[in-house]
Amino acid sequence: MLSLTLLLPHTSIIMDIAIYIYSILQSNPMVMWIWGFNSPKALSNQEGLIFKVDGFKHKGWVKVVYDQGKDLFEVILLDNENNVLQRFEDVYIDCLIEIIDGAVDTD
Repeated sequence: MLSLTLLLPHTSIIMDIAIYIYSILQSNPMVMWIWGFNSPKALSNQEGLIFKVDGFKHKGWVKVVYDQGKDLFEVILLDNENNVLQRFEDVYIDCLIEIIDGAVDTD
């Protein structure tokens, strides 16, 4: 599988959250393969993970940000120029893969 790389030096908490999100996604490797998942990176300025996809519905970047206060995630779809295309707020952990899959590959 792909290794997780850093953009800039990070605190251990930021890296831990990125690894945690990555491990959630890895629980369903077939879906990651269908998305064309690649280039995962820890976010440099917030707790989360960004990765590139080449899905049926979305080709570009997916940013997953963890909100510690709510204990929920935000999923943001970006084009290749980092323009926000779609945003999903207050995503529960057990819905994370389903939300991303619906936005990237399936209806």
